[in-house]
Amino acid sequence: MFEIVRKALLAGLGAQEKAKELIDELMKKGELSQTEAAKLMKEVMEKAEKGSGEVDKKVTEMAQKTLERLNLPSRKDVEALEKNVQELTARLKRLEEAK
Repeated sequence: MFEIVRKALLAGLGAQEKAKELIDELMKKGELSQTEAAKLMKEVMEKAEKGSGEVDKKVTEMAQKTLERLNLPSRKDVEALEKNVQELTARLKRLEEAK
């Protein structure tokens, strides 16, 4: 799963870099003004951010489903158990001191 996510992120970064290079090249050739280039680059970055947000969402969903299948305790479960252990430890200490 990690490898798939890594490849997706790298592909997204590579696409952004290629877009920047293309925009720079078009500016050098005079086919795009600086204003047009800035606007186009802004659009590319916004779409890339939206895409990375979607990738994050998919990765989170995949991780949650995997954890559910593995039947691993959640952070909340572990925190609740820690709290119970602390309470029981304190209770046991009080009982031992009462003897």
